[in-house]
Amino acid sequence: MSRVKGGTVTHARHKKIIKAAKGYYGRRKNTFKVASQAVDKANQYATRDRKNRKRNFRALWIQRINAAVRSHDEALTYSRFINGLNLAGIEVDRKVLADLAVHEPDAFGAIVKQAQDALAA
Repeated sequence: MSRVKGGTVTHARHKKIIKAAKGYYGRRKNTFKVASQAVDKANQYATRDRKNRKRNFRALWIQRINAAVRSHDEALTYSRFINGLNLAGIEVDRKVLADLAVHEPDAFGAIVKQAQDALAA
């Protein structure tokens, strides 16, 4: 029985890693063993940072909402504003609120007014 060489499969596996390491510095881009380690680490970072990105955007939205709320009313804080929204029964998420605060200040002002009315009542 003749011997089967596995070169094509190994070459394809190596090529996939080297392609993923394209743009890396030094031997990380063209030596399989080093490139494999670099790609594995990059994938770990990518997995971790997909969670972190959600965290960072939520923090950004909260900062934008807080700034916009304070520009409409100096005494009103972010937490009291969110409490007012809950009392008023307004269910708008922070992403949409931040977008309204930046692009539609008049509409955001109307929401702030409703939250203030709910807090006063």
